[in-house]
Order: sequence, then structure tokens, then C-alpha cells
Amino acid sequence: MDFEVKHLICAGLDVHKKTIVAAVCMTDPVTLEAAYKVKSFSTNNSQIAAMRDWLLSYNCHDVCMESTGKYWIPVFNILETHMHVVLTHPKYVKAIKGKKTDKRDAKWIANLFRFDIVKASFIPPADIRALRELSRYRLRLSYMRSAEKNRFQNSMTISRIRIDCVLTDPFGKTASSIMDYLLSDVPFDETECAKLIHGRVKASNEEIFDSIRGFEILSEQRFKMSHAKQHMELLSSYMDDIETELFRLSRSYDKVIKRISGIVGFTERSALFVISETGADMGVFESAKHLCSWAGLTPANNESANKKKSTRCSKAGQYLKTLLIQCALAAVKSKKNPYYAIKYKRLAKRRGRKKAVIAIARMMLTGIYHMILNNEEWKPDDYEAIIHPSKPVKVALTLDNVIQFLGEQGADPETLKLLQQQCAVTPG
Repeated sequence: MDFEVKHLICAGLDVHKKTIVAAVCMTDPVTLEAAYKVKSFSTNNSQIAAMRDWLLSYNCHDVCMESTGKYWIPVFNILETHMHVVLTHPKYVKAIKGKKTDKRDAKWIANLFRFDIVKASFIPPADIRALRELSRYRLRLSYMRSAEKNRFQNSMTISRIRIDCVLTDPFGKTASSIMDYLLSDVPFDETECAKLIHGRVKASNEEIFDSIRGFEILSEQRFKMSHAKQHMELLSSYMDDIETELFRLSRSYDKVIKRISGIVGFTERSALFVISETGADMGVFESAKHLCSWAGLTPANNESANKKKSTRCSKAGQYLKTLLIQCALAAVKSKKNPYYAIKYKRLAKRRGRKKAVIAIARMMLTGIYHMILNNEEWKPDDYEAIIHPSKPVKVALTLDNVIQFLGEQGADPETLKLLQQQCAVTPG
């Protein structure tokens, strides 16, 4: 592999919580020898601005730094508008152990970057980063709400209330009304409780009452459940506010969001979350395969000495992959449009259910890539063949068909002619 100098003047930053070590690498265009200038700065805003001016004084407009926790974000935001900043994973610029210092790390990053052998991480534009920040915050709140639901359900079990065994959703309209009634100070009355049961509930009143009879809510469990319920309602209101803000900030991407929501299994909300992770510019990805690999939906290559080891999907796409899998699970259950459901059943027979879901999620992301790149609506090429498969035409087996097939496979013409004459003499 030939290494060529791509950046004559560039810089490497070793970012820490309190300090930043910057190394400017200046390459002589004739001899290709490198000279370094190293300086340390603190992480205060004024010092980051001073580092920016110091880099510009050497006519340095290309900077590379590793992603260290959240400490790289303020540095990136200040330098972004004045120079080209490349963020890379620490594993691509990791120095050799035993000779590691902050100054050597900064020089090592600059030296790798001048040959352009550093793999850059995808950093979306500022407006997409704002959407990503809020969407991930909403996801964390949903995890907190799920944890509160588990605590609430544990208290129900301890109190000998088994509504969750009878009703489909233990936090649905009927279950919530019954739990509010049980947590109140009013004595339990089956007649009053029957009024709280929704008409569309599949379970009978007797089954619901049987799951409640003999309940005993202790004072500590009552206190725990009442506060858990208040916390769940508060978290739900926060999540609704975040969604409102997300849709307000994403008005410029309304067309893209509506286009993605046309895919089976997607809603406008899930389409918005996809845009907040990938952005609306597919030009930053080399191909649809690159995007799927970035999202962690492709098997890894792990081969040595002609032996293939584990090729399971990577841990990449912590947020996007889980979202696409949820959309895939919704799509394979859709009866209104069974396109992905049919494909899922075919894949599940051969590869298993889990791999089939991953494959459907990858199909979806591949479709999103081409839809955004080519400004197209969702309409797969094989849609009609999957939804309305044509019945195979049965072809009668005749001598002419057999001879024609053998000719297409490269059989000797003289042999075929002899076979035809022999069959004509002895029919049947």
C-alpha cells in the first residue's frame, strides 16, 4: 500500500476533560519531511477560541481529533465554522502502549491524518444534530417510563392483583380505571367496578373480578404505586412536549418524513426518528450497503487461516437499529399490506425468525436510502410479484422440449439428431 501525503498542513488534537493538546504537522512539499508545532490549551471557551486562532496562524484548515466521551462536542462546534474538522473513533488512532504521552498522541493523530488513512465518523449538520439530541432524550425517557411500569406491575403482583393475566394491556383504559378505583379509599364493589370495564374487552366480567378478589394493598405498596403512576404521567407529558418540539424543528424535512412514512410499518414519528439519525443527505454514504453497515444491520467479516469465526451483526447503530427492528416487527404483522410479511415468512423458514427480522430491517433501510437519494416514493420492483404472484404455467413434456433443452445445455447436434431419429422409429 502506497502512502501519499494528502494534507501538507494539518493538525491533530488530543482532547481531554480539562486540557487539549494540539499538534500542527507541516510537510515540506519537496522533501516531504514533517515538522511539528505542539501546544496545550485548557477546555475553556476562550482557550478553545485561542487554539482556533493559533491553528489558523499556521494556515491550518484541516483538523483531526478522536471522539472522547462528550468532550469533543464543544471543540467541534467552535472549530466547525472555520475549518474542516474530522472526528474519528479512538480505535483508528490508538497509539502504541509504552510510549504514550499527550504530545505524542497529538503528533500521531496528525501524522496519520496527513496521509488520509484515518476513517472519519459521520457527523450530521447542526439541524440534524438538534433533532438527534431531542429524539435520543425522548428515548431515554421512554426507558424510564418502562422501568416505572415494571415497578408498578411488581406492586400489583405483591398486592395479589392479577389484571395483567386477564387483560391484554395492564396499562390500558380499562386496567387504569380499575387500578385508580382500587387505589382510592372507596370500598370495593363489583357493581361499580363493572361500570369501568370497556365494552371491547375480550375477557368476561367474571374473569376480571376473579383476578381482583382477595386483593390486599399494603400502605407501602399504595404509596409506591401512586407515586409511580404520577411519575409515568409526568414522563408521558414530557415525551409529548418533546415530540411537539421535534415536529416543529423538522418542518424543512416534512416531504422526506411523509415519503418514509409511506413504507409499511412506519409512522411519521418513526420516520422523524430515522431522519434524526441518518440525516436527509444520502450522499455522505458511499452506497446503501455502507449505510446498512453503519446502522449495524450487516454481518461482520471475521476470517483467519481460512476459518470463519462469528459473523454476527456489530454493535453499531445503537439507536437506529433498534428503531428499524421495531418497524420491521410492525411491518411483518401488517394485514393491510402484507409485502414484508410474505418476505418474512419465506426468510424465517430458511434462516430463522431473528435473522429474518434483521433482513427485513435492512430491506427497509435500503429502501429509505434510495427513496431519499432519488426523490422517489416507496414502490419496490417486486411488489406486484410478491402481492399477486402468478401461477406457474405447466409445460407439457414432449420430445421437442427435451431436445431443445439439451441443445441449450450444449449437447452435440449430431447426437441430438440421432436421438430424434431413433425416437421417431420407436415411438413411446
